[in-house]
Amino acid sequence: MDNSFSSIIESANSILILLPTRPYFDQVAAGLSLYLALRNKKNVTISCPSQMLVEFNRLVGVNKITTELGNKNLVIKFSDYKATGIERVSYDIENGEFKLSVIPKPGNNPPTKEQVALSFSGVSADTIILIGGINDTHFPSLSSKELVGAKLVHLGIKALIAPAGMEVLSFARPAASVAELVYYLVKESSFEIDPDIATNLLLGIEAGTNNYSSSFVSADTFQMASDLMRLGGKRHSQGVKRQDYPEGAIPGELPPTQEGGETKEPPKDWLAPKIYKGTSVS
Repeated sequence: MDNSFSSIIESANSILILLPTRPYFDQVAAGLSLYLALRNKKNVTISCPSQMLVEFNRLVGVNKITTELGNKNLVIKFSDYKATGIERVSYDIENGEFKLSVIPKPGNNPPTKEQVALSFSGVSADTIILIGGINDTHFPSLSSKELVGAKLVHLGIKALIAPAGMEVLSFARPAASVAELVYYLVKESSFEIDPDIATNLLLGIEAGTNNYSSSFVSADTFQMASDLMRLGGKRHSQGVKRQDYPEGAIPGELPPTQEGGETKEPPKDWLAPKIYKGTSVS
């Protein structure tokens, strides 16, 4: 049986990319990059049990991450509304459109628009890809009955300790960042890497390696960063222009002094080398 990453993706009907609880920036960047690479090929969703942090907003597609595990069923809930006030619920099909009617009991008001809460439940995915993490505490949903029968795949820089009796196909291997591993698998599978994917992966590598200062950084890390920049990836610091800095903030640049609308030139000896003489003490 071919257990290559590309064959797993090819055989999947629906894919759920699952981020760990309280994920690192690198893990979110890696998961989103994989989501973007697969969204035009498969029915794919991406979920995280934790809310996204503000710092993740610079990643492309972060708004696609949901806290709901699946989207198999639509759930309609009336918040702060007593169920005893409802007499019955009916539905109709009008002009091909579904219409749900909630009829309150006499003397009761119907739920307001503000009280209607929509959510999803149930996992329809047959393949679950776990990003990062090292044990089941990072993926509490592994104990959910909704995942029974789904193929579990793990991508990370450390092996995942799965619960007893649970089979997980692991692609974990040592690397400086999870983004590196995702880049390797996406490239190996011949999936397209557009500028958005390249940017996410590049930002993930930078964050995961602490701007390439990690002891796990290798020549391959720099080669990946170079390849991603050639593919249109942009570093977070790009796009900041000289005029965006306050006067005097750039080393070696003298702040202009305005007098009468003209720049005042510094004294001629301002940039001349200085000679200092020491005093000997006998």
